[in-house]
Amino acid sequence: MRRNPIDMSYPRKGEKQISELTNGIVDPVLAKRAGINTTLLGCWDEIAGEDFADCTRPEKIAWAKRSGPGMDDRYQPGVLTIACEGARALFLTHAQGELIQRINGFFGFHAVHQIRIVQKPVSVASKRSRTPPPLKGEAARKLESMMDGIEDEKIRAAIQRLGTAMVWKRR
Repeated sequence: MRRNPIDMSYPRKGEKQISELTNGIVDPVLAKRAGINTTLLGCWDEIAGEDFADCTRPEKIAWAKRSGPGMDDRYQPGVLTIACEGARALFLTHAQGELIQRINGFFGFHAVHQIRIVQKPVSVASKRSRTPPPLKGEAARKLESMMDGIEDEKIRAAIQRLGTAMVWKRR
């Protein structure tokens, strides 16, 4: 079997996650109909921040049409439509500049130049707690001994969370 030199992905052994399979199906549909992808939807909580994650949802990105005589072929950033609940839309309006910067930082280029806010209910899927329970016994002692030389409390807490999550995930 010859590999395409452009295709740098390698087949993995074992099962694939359902999300990997569905993203390949859903992303083209979302891109065509709404101009967004599942990665943007999945990372929206981090992009919007804790102030707006629970009351907003990206709806679509309207990209500028570039066809026709006399139109230049330069890239034109799009307009992101965001659904927002009730009175929080006013606060979102004031935070538009920061949110546009976060969105463009997520994409890695100047993708959005304007936000259009639509007031409507935003259904929030219930999230299960992703915080693992604290370690006990030998695992807790082993993690503590690994962190002995760390003096900065913030780094120590971050490594503790990481270590706890790694041990919890292996179980």
